[in-house]
Amino acid sequence: MANEPQVRMSLRTRLRTLYEGQTDAADRFRYGLLAFDLLTIAFLITTSFIARSTHTETIDAVIGVIYLADVAARLWISPRPLRDLVHPYGLADIAVVVSLLAPLYGEGLAFLRVLRLYRTLHSPQTLRQLRQDWPFFRANEGTVRAAINLVIFVFLMTALVYELQSPVNPKIATYLDALYFTVTTLSTTGFGDVTLTGETGKLLAVIIMIFGISLFLRLIQVMLRPSKVDHKCPTCGLRRHDHDAVHCKACGTILNIEDDGAV
Repeated sequence: MANEPQVRMSLRTRLRTLYEGQTDAADRFRYGLLAFDLLTIAFLITTSFIARSTHTETIDAVIGVIYLADVAARLWISPRPLRDLVHPYGLADIAVVVSLLAPLYGEGLAFLRVLRLYRTLHSPQTLRQLRQDWPFFRANEGTVRAAINLVIFVFLMTALVYELQSPVNPKIATYLDALYFTVTTLSTTGFGDVTLTGETGKLLAVIIMIFGISLFLRLIQVMLRPSKVDHKCPTCGLRRHDHDAVHCKACGTILNIEDDGAV
């Protein structure tokens, strides 16, 4: 009994290392979480084309248990668990767990699992890991992140359209129908063969057009502007510089920007 607090603290330390550390095991663990989030989204899309059965509900329950364990672990290692619990990401995690473990009451919230992917891809640990492991990401981080934001938005709105419209709209029968509507609306093509019904449908279409076009223009802006790297100047704090800069353009301080030597 005397060793129980030490064992509990040791387990908490190991979990914190996996979630926030810089070891090889931590890198593999975070890549595993990212892969699992991608698989659950793929499963959500796939099951939209088939009738729900006992097997799909069982898989949803297993995913829900894994998500519940992940949420519990994050809260346990957090220095401020209550703040993290009421954070939008924390509330979204709880909603996803409820939608998977109690589908009769929360099935319509299944689309929120896409937000887990956003959180994973934007965590400081994952970004640091991607910069270290992928030279392409390091050289084109702004473009890649803008593209990821747009793709996640498309999948989030597609899932939201499907979850809210498929029960009441015969034109949204599968996830592909919802994806088709989302892309045509975001691109302002608007063929008109698939439309949303009700006030909620109109509101969704407005949100897709306003935020989707903004994210798309942001991606174009990042792609067309000169290539920059994130490297904070030790003197004036300017964060973005040309990838081949030797001196800070703001104060003239000599920089030491890491470079792989590739042209």
